Amino acid sequence: MLTFATWHEPTLNFQVDETYKAALEVLQWSYAEYGEDIVYACSFGIEGITLIDLISKVKPDATIIFLDTDVHFKETYETIDKVKGKYPKLNIIMQKPALTLEQQAAEYGDELWKSNPNKCCDIRKIVPLQEALSGATAWISGLRREQSPTRQNTNFINRDDKFKSIKICPLIHWTWKDVWRYVSKHNLPYNPLHDKGYPSIGCEHCTKPAFTMDDLRSGRWQGSGKTECGLHE
Repeated sequence: MLTFATWHEPTLNFQVDETYKAALEVLQWSYAEYGEDIVYACSFGIEGITLIDLISKVKPDATIIFLDTDVHFKETYETIDKVKGKYPKLNIIMQKPALTLEQQAAEYGDELWKSNPNKCCDIRKIVPLQEALSGATAWISGLRREQSPTRQNTNFINRDDKFKSIKICPLIHWTWKDVWRYVSKHNLPYNPLHDKGYPSIGCEHCTKPAFTMDDLRSGRWQGSGKTECGLHE
């Protein structure tokens, strides 16, 4: 089994086919390699919906982690409920931070997402994911190379130094149009905020409609100089 400790550059040759662009093959390898020791950390955006459907074809009872910061849009929570209804065998875990919003405000001040967004992301996303991955050897992410300049060198299988894990990214060759074609073709439920100018959806206080479709993450942390929550840095 390929682990963080035994990391070496994989020599696997996944076939980038027309339909799945290797995503299904990557997932088949991942669950065969790691079994119960792999989880999918999902934000339930449009890429997440695509990956959940693909994962359900390989492992219907897979573990899906959602980092529930307590400040997501109501539409995101409603989308999760729809996904639970469509894929009842999936093990969807709502991973909460150690601090409630009230405790966080008492310790760091009100609206930490404004005064120190990096600290807020650390408390409500990074530390909870570290906890969720503590029992897993590998995790799946919906990163696509097209999403941003910082993601252009992402591979199918990556050594994740931040979480001391193996990060699997099945969708690296999918375009925005590929994702939407798949969701439309299979009539999958998705977050309605996507139809209102939100290509990338995070926490409610830190997500706005995108300025331009040339940068699908331009609506995240607008005006702060911040482009990532820290999970993929």
